Amino acid sequence: MTINLTPLTVATAALERAIVVVRQAEVDGTPADVREVLQGGLIQCFEFTYELAWKTIRRVLGDELGAMTVDGLARRELFRLAHQHLLLSDVERWMDYHQARNLTSHVYDQALASSIAVTAMAFFGDADELLDRLRARVPQ
Repeated sequence: MTINLTPLTVATAALERAIVVVRQAEVDGTPADVREVLQGGLIQCFEFTYELAWKTIRRVLGDELGAMTVDGLARRELFRLAHQHLLLSDVERWMDYHQARNLTSHVYDQALASSIAVTAMAFFGDADELLDRLRARVPQ
């Protein structure tokens, strides 16, 4: 099976752009209400990129190890397997991202949104690392 990395590549690039825009808005002294909207966009980019990342991990491992090996695995087990197969460097950070993703549907206050935005910014580095590792092993 050929794994298409384009969606994850596009999502990761969008996440990076969102981070740049949010950081620049902070530096420029952009009004708080505009920064909140920009932060919401960053959180949406995080959600989309995270979803594509874990689903791509599942597809790649399913292709390499057999679908029966990965079907039905809990997220922690999937991330452990991905770590064992050198796709991820830190399982616990990916579980933190998973928890943050679960909270995104409950973002009702600015403090929680700000916390998730910080996590999204940290996630970019790990998503980019995953993408590099995938490019090295997935024929395109």
